[in-house]
Amino acid sequence: MTQRVFTTFLQQRLPITGICLFMLLVSLMPRTGVAELNDVIRVGGDRNYPPYEFINEDGEPDGYNTELTLAIAEVMGMNIEIQLGGWDAMRKQFEKGELDALQGIVFSAERSKKYDYSPPHAIIHQSIFARKGDAKITELAELKNREVIVQRGGIMHDYLLQNDVGARLILVDTHAAALRLLASGQHDYALVANLPGLYLGQELALSNILPVGKPFGAQHYGYAVVKNNEELLSQFSEGLAILKNTGRQQAIYDRWLGPLENAGLPWKKIGQAAAIVSALLLLILGGIVIWNRMLTRQVSRRTEELKLQQQQLLQADKMTSLGILVSGVAHEINNPSSLLLLNLPVLKEAYQDIEEIIEAHYRTHGDFDMGGLTYSRMRTEIAPMLDDMLAGTHRIRRIVDDLRDFARQSPADLTETVDINKVLATAIRLVDNTIRSSSDHFKVSYGDQLPLFRGNAQRIEQVIINLIVNACQSLESSEQSISIKTRYRPKENMLHLKIRDQGCGIEPDNLNRLSDPFFTTKREQGGTGLGLSVSASIVQEHGGSMIYESAPGKGTCVTLSLPVTPGAV
Repeated sequence: MTQRVFTTFLQQRLPITGICLFMLLVSLMPRTGVAELNDVIRVGGDRNYPPYEFINEDGEPDGYNTELTLAIAEVMGMNIEIQLGGWDAMRKQFEKGELDALQGIVFSAERSKKYDYSPPHAIIHQSIFARKGDAKITELAELKNREVIVQRGGIMHDYLLQNDVGARLILVDTHAAALRLLASGQHDYALVANLPGLYLGQELALSNILPVGKPFGAQHYGYAVVKNNEELLSQFSEGLAILKNTGRQQAIYDRWLGPLENAGLPWKKIGQAAAIVSALLLLILGGIVIWNRMLTRQVSRRTEELKLQQQQLLQADKMTSLGILVSGVAHEINNPSSLLLLNLPVLKEAYQDIEEIIEAHYRTHGDFDMGGLTYSRMRTEIAPMLDDMLAGTHRIRRIVDDLRDFARQSPADLTETVDINKVLATAIRLVDNTIRSSSDHFKVSYGDQLPLFRGNAQRIEQVIINLIVNACQSLESSEQSISIKTRYRPKENMLHLKIRDQGCGIEPDNLNRLSDPFFTTKREQGGTGLGLSVSASIVQEHGGSMIYESAPGKGTCVTLSLPVTPGAV
């Protein structure tokens, strides 16, 4: 009963003197009790845990948990504010007292030491998701030594930490991030809630992943408050009981979760009826539709292939013309640079020979002009000038060598049977000093019993050296790491070599230009912009590819892929 209703009641039942006395007492009462009636109860949840709770397209909290919370607030007269965010952040805010309750959290004995729970309003199962074609996992113990993606602060994160199954945990903020990472080919498995995992897999069209084995867990899922907040917990529990007894909770549950749990039943009935009435007609129509789609796809695919071939021919013609031009320029530059490389050391030695004579003349007769400047000034400048000229000439020679590599038109010998692990080990030995001076955290993981590929070991070694040197140059501190991993994917019949660094990263606009001739962001440091262009040509000769993943400030991952040719295993 509010203060206004209560006052009206007293006006009808008490004499005027009693009312005046009561009003006097009310005016003397502390105001905290009234404020508490209007307090906002802050309820937190996960921003991306559909269909239980998520932020909808309008930027508002939505889902089964959200609708249930609003219904409880309605029947209990509670002033509710729902905040959805990253799950780990929500738990931390909850434990700090910045949130009053969580509207959906799995019960565990360890968590119950800090939280009090309402009766459950749902049952959550967990599933292990894997890529199609990968080995199946039927129990958590089989995750030992595997890279497993889990939600940071989630129940399975807690479980794996407490039970130490030996998995290498990859932590992400949401279930969606876990499934996207797995679908992109990274890491081994994702351990997520079954229903949200299936829901997100359909919503994000992640067709190459699926749950392996049966769902497990059967975990109670409900409201939670921090310890010793029984009053607030009792309001949620009582409101939930009212909704259950009136059937309203079941209606909310069926609206959000029923269609997913019972998926397939309506289609079965429709299919049975259609089979009896018009099986022949559907068969004919289905055949026509399938045939039409196949023709359309063939035409589209062929059109795309023709466009791609035309682009490749144009690009090949441009590159051939550029190669001829570059080859001529390199030849013309090489002759005078060779002359400089030959004569500059001679000039330096000649100056060193007469330096004592000139110095003696200076001490005896005083200062004099030399090359338009006084000798007292030139005496300290001549030797550095000769060194700078020699260093510049060496740089010209290096650029000419890069230009020759870029312009080389003769086909490479690709008949060797090559072990990618041996080539990588040789490349690392050659740039060992660069690695040691750039990073204190360099790690290499060689895949076991990798198949061989047919190609040119020396040219692939050149590619790997370029990639490692680029990774070293991107580091801003020796505390940042570089890791290299080789592995074989039987389904693709491809060898993969991944080089990952924690360096400065690459701007999005520059990612597609990395293989362009003469493109470089390090021209001031002596870069020519030809290393990755030459590397791309070598990889293309081998029928492989290089894929770059990077963001500014978050490092770079380069995946070198090479096909395993028949007979080279």
